[in-house]
Amino acid sequence: MPDRPDSLDTLLDANRRWAADMESRKPGFFTRLARQQSPRYMWIGCADSRVPANEITGLDPGEVFVHRNVANVVVHSDLNALSTIQFAVEHLKVEHIMVVGHYGCAGVRAAMRGLRVGLADNWLRHVQDVRLRHRKRIEHLPPAQQEDVLCEMNVIEQVGNVALSTVMQDAWSRGQKVSIHGWVYGLKDGLLKDLGVTMQGPGEVVEVFARALKRYPRAAAAALAAADEDDDPGHGAP
Repeated sequence: MPDRPDSLDTLLDANRRWAADMESRKPGFFTRLARQQSPRYMWIGCADSRVPANEITGLDPGEVFVHRNVANVVVHSDLNALSTIQFAVEHLKVEHIMVVGHYGCAGVRAAMRGLRVGLADNWLRHVQDVRLRHRKRIEHLPPAQQEDVLCEMNVIEQVGNVALSTVMQDAWSRGQKVSIHGWVYGLKDGLLKDLGVTMQGPGEVVEVFARALKRYPRAAAAALAAADEDDDPGHGAP
């Protein structure tokens, strides 16, 4: 067998230590894991290496089913994502699906700034569509805040896409209890933010989506709110 680069040997050594430590802390862990996976959660997240689902949530292998791609996008033409969701819902019977974005996402930044990155430009058109659809809620904000807001709005849009998929519509129609949530992870503090867009059935989708968007006022509404605040006699009072 040819020699492996030192970096790969380091990974293999680390794997052996990890496996031994896991078995020491939880005897029989791998035997049980090999028999069956029965996660309660599905994580749909960005492929960014700084956002590992298990570590962030404190879950062991086998406790969260994961699908990742650039900028945590779910579209109805992506059979990879839809097949993964179907397997999670229909076969693993997950109870919660979390769509998780993260601040500082390079894909969202490229979509926000119109940067060319290569083949992924075609994929990021989905995020650009989110930006264009909600540009009046975004473009009046400072540049750094624009990217953060687009990260959040992209998650909200993808939660809606999951909810409107045939997989979820069929699951809810047969009475299966599975909820969809939208979170954003902060690279600077390691914390998850719940965007408050949990959907538990088909009748909630439109209302939850509309309520979420109201948190991002359009330019005129934002200016009016700021003016009202400035006119408030108590504004700035100690």
